[in-house]
Amino acid sequence: MRLRITLFAAFFWPAFLQAGEEHAQPVPLAAVASLDVPRYMGTWYEIAKYPNRFQKECVADTRAEYALMTDRRVRVINRCRVESGQVDEAQGVARQIGSSNSPKLEVRFAPAWLSFIPAVWGRYWVIDIDEGYELAAVSEPTREYLWVLSRVPQVDARRYASLLARLAALGFEIDKLELTLQR
Repeated sequence: MRLRITLFAAFFWPAFLQAGEEHAQPVPLAAVASLDVPRYMGTWYEIAKYPNRFQKECVADTRAEYALMTDRRVRVINRCRVESGQVDEAQGVARQIGSSNSPKLEVRFAPAWLSFIPAVWGRYWVIDIDEGYELAAVSEPTREYLWVLSRVPQVDARRYASLLARLAALGFEIDKLELTLQR
């Protein structure tokens, strides 16, 4: 595996998450009421996403692995397969914003010595998650970015359609979603 810390940060490259244009939306985006962060840890497969420039080299097998660290921060490892067949990887750190059950996190993939700069932290909001913590949607307040994540590489069509309906009700353009190839 080739380790490259590139602009691929699959779900959350901070500088880009906060840099999007403001779009008129029907209502402000809300995150889920609460998030059990320890339960959220583990591997999540990308099922679909809004296309973005920092994942443009990813062609398949996109996933994120989250692990709690002793200081309540979260270690983040994002991986995807690129055109050559090799795996691209980005490592980062997330921190929860607010209470211990807050669904709002900030993530950075920049070096730790830059962590004092607000612009290196991107918003990572869990905006939908099922009761079993098996299917989730992640975005940020401007709705410029959207990821559908699952604990398994393939999702039941009915559950996926139901999630898409909820996302549409939140003001997302569902036709912009691009399915992720899982081999």
